[in-house]
Amino acid sequence: MKTQKVAIITGAGQGIGLAIAEKLAAQSINLILNDLEEGLITEACKRISHVHGVSAHAIPGDAALEDVINALIAAALRNFGSLDIVVANSGITLFGAFLEYSREDFMQVTQINQAGTFFLAQAAARVMKDQPNGGALLFTSSVTAHQSHENLAAYAMSKAAIEMLAKNLVLELTPFKIRVNTIAPGATVTARTTLDPDYESTWSKLTPLGRPAAVQDIANAAAFLVSDEAEHITGQTLIIDGGWTCVSPSPYT
Repeated sequence: MKTQKVAIITGAGQGIGLAIAEKLAAQSINLILNDLEEGLITEACKRISHVHGVSAHAIPGDAALEDVINALIAAALRNFGSLDIVVANSGITLFGAFLEYSREDFMQVTQINQAGTFFLAQAAARVMKDQPNGGALLFTSSVTAHQSHENLAAYAMSKAAIEMLAKNLVLELTPFKIRVNTIAPGATVTARTTLDPDYESTWSKLTPLGRPAAVQDIANAAAFLVSDEAEHITGQTLIIDGGWTCVSPSPYT
């Protein structure tokens, strides 16, 4: 009898994706993890398997590419025979003023953030629809899909698009018991954001709750939305920003 769930998480080598992987592993969920950087994701799988006693398999590569998506699905089915959860977390942020933004950067953001999410969800749903219990899809958006943020027009557009994707898929996937939700993190302390020495102090002043999110804050919300406790929640976006979108002060003023 199958007792452990199986999850695919993209962009899981560090930051929010890794925190979600750790959270799910602590719940005895087996993992197929992806990241563009092979060294990061291989090490993450080794550590998670050792600490949590689950099976974690690394599939490195660009999660927007068809071959990588197919490899993720195949790994889940080959190793576990089913697929319960997919977290489409992989994404890219390319800052740039609208009037100077290049077509090359726009297409890269669109390819990774929108197309990567769309086609991973499609491939996963094709498996989940034939399972008695369906499954849960979770997309990673951003507060920039809800409030304007300087030099992020293309990024914000891509994130708003995947939130609409989640809402639209309710129509097509609910009959198969597949739920689709989105998380929209605000300012979050990660290895990347802390390259800015003023990041945490700046966002602590701008965030009503007095601090930016830790990756665990985002992981806690993600784990809830893909869990059985959220079985009546679908088509929704959960903003996790300490209240920033309610007041939206700019970090540039």
